Amino acid sequence: MTSPHAFWLAGRQATGADSFDVTNPYDGRLVGAVSVPTDAQVEEAVAAAHAVREEFAATPAHVRAAALDHVVRRLTERTEEIAQLISAENGKPIKWARGEVGRAVSVFRFAAEEARRFNGGEAQRLDTDLGGTGRLGLTRRFPRGAVLGIAPFNFPLNLSAHKVAPAIAVGAPMILKPAPATPISSLVLGELLAETGLPAGSWSVLTVPNDKMPALVQDERLPVISFTGSGPVGYSIMESAPRKHCTLELGGNGAAVVLGDYASEADLDWAATRIATFSNYQGGQSCISVQRVIADASVYDRLVPKIVAAVEALVTGDPADAATDVGPLVSEDAAKRVESWVDEAVQGGAELLTGGERDGAAYAPTVLAGLPDDVKLSCEEVFGPVMSLQKVDGEAEAYAAVNSSKYGLQAGVFTHDLQTAFRAHRALEVGGVIIGDVPSYRADQMPYGGAKQSGVGREGVRYAMDDYTYERVLVLTGLAL
Repeated sequence: MTSPHAFWLAGRQATGADSFDVTNPYDGRLVGAVSVPTDAQVEEAVAAAHAVREEFAATPAHVRAAALDHVVRRLTERTEEIAQLISAENGKPIKWARGEVGRAVSVFRFAAEEARRFNGGEAQRLDTDLGGTGRLGLTRRFPRGAVLGIAPFNFPLNLSAHKVAPAIAVGAPMILKPAPATPISSLVLGELLAETGLPAGSWSVLTVPNDKMPALVQDERLPVISFTGSGPVGYSIMESAPRKHCTLELGGNGAAVVLGDYASEADLDWAATRIATFSNYQGGQSCISVQRVIADASVYDRLVPKIVAAVEALVTGDPADAATDVGPLVSEDAAKRVESWVDEAVQGGAELLTGGERDGAAYAPTVLAGLPDDVKLSCEEVFGPVMSLQKVDGEAEAYAAVNSSKYGLQAGVFTHDLQTAFRAHRALEVGGVIIGDVPSYRADQMPYGGAKQSGVGREGVRYAMDDYTYERVLVLTGLAL
């Protein structure tokens, strides 16, 4: 029997007294055991992060950039190995796991680039009033302090990268807490960081159980929290630590709008294929997966059979098979929850067009029409391979349908009209509007985050760097300006 995976404590490997198993949700096989830090080890990691904060903030930009470049190289070299690991612990089809590693490579590359140009300073003349004669303001950004990064299970490597890479870029110590279902990808990231020359204590990867998190969340030595996960957990974190700076990337109820001008056969084929793929591509376990399709009445009847056919053409099964499009959910309990929500909708009067069957942790890609307004699938984030179809009359009604949700992460609008695109950008209460595609598009350098109950703050490398830092002005006096 192999030893449990060690965690990373202030840049070095360590083990605790207990461990837990990580299993493959597809077949239940053991992926590996992971060691759990003791309370004393967690305290050691936090104390080290707090102690090194000034040293790390003063680290030359070229040192931080070189460390990030190193991770880029090593992730690239180990892409297949890490993709296989993501697929095994997450159940994600290998084609999507490879894509996730590629995205993480981009995140670290963007962070290396930003580290070299961040914090250059902005000069401002202050002699615009008499009292400012001879004075110049110089504004720079400095880290707020050590960051607690709490990562989710659905993108265990890339969403860890979105917390770690910006922290390194600005010189902020990072305590990364991976999801208990998928911790091993983050531990491999620790291996790559350990190969760099970053200061001891500037980073830790702690496989802490969820019930141990309140103490970390409330620790004043960790003034910044970056959390990705469910709304109830995210808002409970913010309420329990009201004086901290929190970035919360929470749930969504992603809508794809197909307007009347998107009407050719080629248009509808493209829309149907993209909708089918990105309602199901992570088993629907993405905050920006397509959960709602809102189509103009003029195209609805032609679009629906195309969507159903595209969904039924998706290959389900073993995530290790390169042909598989849709694998299992992260656990059988997750699949049972999705099953219960679909059953509730059907019993409430929704029409099941395809899918609706569960096999262990797998749930068949599912399409519903005529969803009642009061069922969970209408109001909440399903986080599973399920979409609903809705017919609307015109652009205004479509936007109202999108905005009826309490969530507002991203929306996709299929239109060819530039004026319509700008109206959508103004009207939709979301963090991102994607024109000509599904809401599931994300470029890792762009600002990413939501409105309403989809969160607070923005990720995307440069935007996370802003969140991890604050402006400090230096006023120079007696200058001949």
